[in-house]
Amino acid sequence: MENGRCYSASALVAMLGKFMKNLLLLLSALALSAPKALAQSAHPVAVSLSARPDSRLLDSLLRTSPQLRRVLAAPATYQLQVIYTQIDRDARNVPHFTQHTYHLNPRQYFNPASLVKLPVALLALEKLHTLPRPITRQTIMSTGTAWRCQTPVPFAAPADSDRQATVGNYVKRMLLVSDNLAYNRLYEFLGQKPLNDRLHQLGYPGSRIVRRFAPCDTAANRHTNPIAFHTPTGDTLYKQPAQTNPQVIPPPLGPVFAGKAYRVGDRLIHHPYEFTTANNLPLADITALLQTALFPEATPSAQRPQLTAADYAFLRQYLHLTPHASQFSLYSAPKYFDAYKKYLYYGRRPEAPAQPGLRIFNIVGMSHGYLADVAYFADSLHHAEFLLSAVLYVNQDGVINDGAYEYDSIGEPFLSQLGQLLLRYEVQRPRQAQPDLSLFFEPDPK
Repeated sequence: MENGRCYSASALVAMLGKFMKNLLLLLSALALSAPKALAQSAHPVAVSLSARPDSRLLDSLLRTSPQLRRVLAAPATYQLQVIYTQIDRDARNVPHFTQHTYHLNPRQYFNPASLVKLPVALLALEKLHTLPRPITRQTIMSTGTAWRCQTPVPFAAPADSDRQATVGNYVKRMLLVSDNLAYNRLYEFLGQKPLNDRLHQLGYPGSRIVRRFAPCDTAANRHTNPIAFHTPTGDTLYKQPAQTNPQVIPPPLGPVFAGKAYRVGDRLIHHPYEFTTANNLPLADITALLQTALFPEATPSAQRPQLTAADYAFLRQYLHLTPHASQFSLYSAPKYFDAYKKYLYYGRRPEAPAQPGLRIFNIVGMSHGYLADVAYFADSLHHAEFLLSAVLYVNQDGVINDGAYEYDSIGEPFLSQLGQLLLRYEVQRPRQAQPDLSLFFEPDPK
């Protein structure tokens, strides 16, 4: 009854049908507008714990490449997530970012592996500015021991400055060849609680970095070593006592398991492998951190580490340099080829020739079958630039820790084709203003 009038059953059914039709039209309109609204972020934003709708543009681009078809056809198997960020400059060369995503879901766990080295590098450089002068990233650092599963790095002043234990050299080693021991030293320098507290302050509540790259249990990783800084002659400038996180940092996703079995030595355990206590770094978070490192002026001050212009120049240098081009003496051996840490575009192929005019600033992860690359592309020949992040899972037998992952046969070729596809698109994409990329092609400091 409405306004005193009665309706027959058939009339009520017709009215309900009309209402449902209008509701569906409204929901469709909202769905079409959602990707555009999500894409218009002017600066990196903390990730929400919900999946985003796929970008129509990115979805259509991915499906133009036959080389990507195998992975795209099996989303449950390969667990692919992609973020493609277009960058358009205005007349003042100010960058504006439009983000497109494919199967992005922060509740879909992946092991970040070495991706955590970028936030640790950023926060270690920031922490240096809180220490007494004259401590810098070139100051010699020693590491002691105070609990189980800790290893020392005694004071030493070798003639080769590249071999000195300094924050700067640890950052170089992480960014050039993804060195795990260098990461451990800076994880210990920061301390587990201050590291995660600072990440949360910057707007990354879904991120959690709680492990060394060493066989230490959860309790041991909460204890970090005493640290000291020294003059070249061995005088102590500053001592940092051992630190302990009194509380376990809860896992952002709750219990996390992957695979169908895992190996422990020669034993095969027929149970999914547990990642609940592992590091967690959603793809949107590490993308935002790389964007912040390269475009700090586009990020609000409260959402970025407090670094100097020299710090950002240092990061730009070692995010793009190859081991050989860096002239870092530890990496002159053939083991560290130019594409060693460049999965997107080059596919980590030793024989891959360098593309003229192309610089890729990136951080990678490879562990337990997960393969990730988070990168900024700058092409000086075609005046093109964009950010591209991707992660996929290549473990066809479902067994973790057996070393039988398809990195070479599936993962790296996929990332190579993905990077090449997006660069081809960006080269021909019209822009209102030609970007000035000179900042990213400055001569590297010696």
